[in-house]
Amino acid sequence: MSDLALFLVRIGFLAVMWFFVFSIISVIRADLFGQKIFSKVAAANAPKVVSSPIAASSPVGEPKGATKLVVTEGVRKGLEIALRGRELTIGRSEDSDLIVDDEFASTYHAKLVLLNGEWMLQDLNSTNGTYLDGVKVTTPTTLKLKSTVRVGKTSFELRA
Repeated sequence: MSDLALFLVRIGFLAVMWFFVFSIISVIRADLFGQKIFSKVAAANAPKVVSSPIAASSPVGEPKGATKLVVTEGVRKGLEIALRGRELTIGRSEDSDLIVDDEFASTYHAKLVLLNGEWMLQDLNSTNGTYLDGVKVTTPTTLKLKSTVRVGKTSFELRA
């Protein structure tokens, strides 16, 4: 092999190695600081957040029975959160409504949204997934009373 070809192979190998190093740094940074680093293409393909088009004072949008969220397994077992708002966020982030202190939960893991009087569960593109009664949630799904939702090692359910 000529010296020029060997030099170009070394440069190519070095470029690939640095690409992997920066990819690893990006993943670690996103995990530590809760900010995912997206390209414009990835941001366009990110899941859309479901929001309720009904005004908060509308009687049509009132919940049908569910008044609280109860943690049934995990570090915060026994915690009850009143369902007063239109949304409830779940994740490791300090600004989440239900903080899940678990290495298997993402910073912004899932969201509950009140839509047409029913609570919908939406996974926010989490790494390890959100499970409803043992089935992985891939699209926004209606939650029924006493259905078990699992985020990492934490489980919770809606109750009246």
